[in-house]
Amino acid sequence: MMITVTYRIETTGSVEAMAAKIASDQSTGTFVPVPGETEELKARVAARVIAIRQLPDAEYPTWPEVTPGSGPIHRADADIAFPMDAIGTDLSALMTIAIGGVFSIKGMSGIRIVDMKLPEAFATAHPGPQFGLPGSRKLTGVEGRPIIGTIVKPALGLRPHETAELVGELIESGVDFIKDDEKLMSPAYSPLKERVEAIMPKILDHEQKTGKKVMYAFGISHADPDEMMRNHDLVLKAGGNCAVVNINSIGFGGMSFLRKRSGLVLHAHRNGWDILTRDPGAGLDFKVYQQFWRLLGVDQFQINGIRIKYWEPDESFVESFKAVSTPLFSKADCPLPVAGSGQWGGQAPDTYNRTGRTTDLLYLCGGGIVSHPGGPAAGVRAVQQAWQAAVADIPLDEYAKDHPELAASIAKFGDGKAA
Repeated sequence: MMITVTYRIETTGSVEAMAAKIASDQSTGTFVPVPGETEELKARVAARVIAIRQLPDAEYPTWPEVTPGSGPIHRADADIAFPMDAIGTDLSALMTIAIGGVFSIKGMSGIRIVDMKLPEAFATAHPGPQFGLPGSRKLTGVEGRPIIGTIVKPALGLRPHETAELVGELIESGVDFIKDDEKLMSPAYSPLKERVEAIMPKILDHEQKTGKKVMYAFGISHADPDEMMRNHDLVLKAGGNCAVVNINSIGFGGMSFLRKRSGLVLHAHRNGWDILTRDPGAGLDFKVYQQFWRLLGVDQFQINGIRIKYWEPDESFVESFKAVSTPLFSKADCPLPVAGSGQWGGQAPDTYNRTGRTTDLLYLCGGGIVSHPGGPAAGVRAVQQAWQAAVADIPLDEYAKDHPELAASIAKFGDGKAA
């Protein structure tokens, strides 16, 4: 069994020589022979280059180690296979050996990890999602359309009772999902305990009256895994069923600790991922990054959306959606894709068409719902109407003629300012 990683190498030297150096340095290579080293030993644990695909030369180097104009900057994708004996199924070892250490190798003007294929052994070594897409649908009671969600923004500085008032209005609006913004964990003005105590009675009372339990994702992230578990237990004991987890902030160990003990849907926010990927010639693709977190057990994965307010192009969202929707080993290991960032109904047709005409997603709108001129309830209806139009292949402007909430939404957010 082998782990295969694809590296996009950029160098003024030989791409073949650099690929061989990566394989050597990240497995058995040392700058001098060491006692006990044998060819038989190295053959068992040595990585090896199995394919190289040439790419067009780069016009400029990714890193300033090479002066532009000093010579051609060669590029190629190199597949390197690592024996399981060298790494095992430990995700920290995989990150260290196959990814982390590569960036320190001399002689490259850029390198990016663009793909990774793991053997079946990883499926049994890690728990994967506990709820995923089917569990999220079951708990929200939503079938046949996207789960429609919104966000409580911390920039408002709302105290717990003020947050609960807004949540009460949102619950009555018909929304399916509400989440704390990723920056809202347990600040002095809104401690998590007080927020849970203020919000959950409204959610449970609404469920008692209507049979619909709106999923609320509370921010429970903490650098101390024990403290994070206490946050988790507080939400679960109060009747909650979802938590926002800032995965890069808590790390692999924190996520593993939480997932093995969790009774909540784990909504992953990937803030900080941009550090790893924004430079197209360095870092790693989301296709690679997301595999770690899916194995560790995230249930919902936030991946931005179409025409967002941040730097990420639409194509990146489409590729991210495809990545999280493609089974690693089985359909059960797919989390629920979450489209967000400046979304309103206006992006629904493009989202639907560019993601394979599926409604299997959580469509997350902040201002696109709460800032609707008719209020949050009208905002929810407008988003639902936009998705109805998208699925029916009816232009939004045409559908809006008989749907005033959508018409008002187009008038307000048509310039793209729904963040």
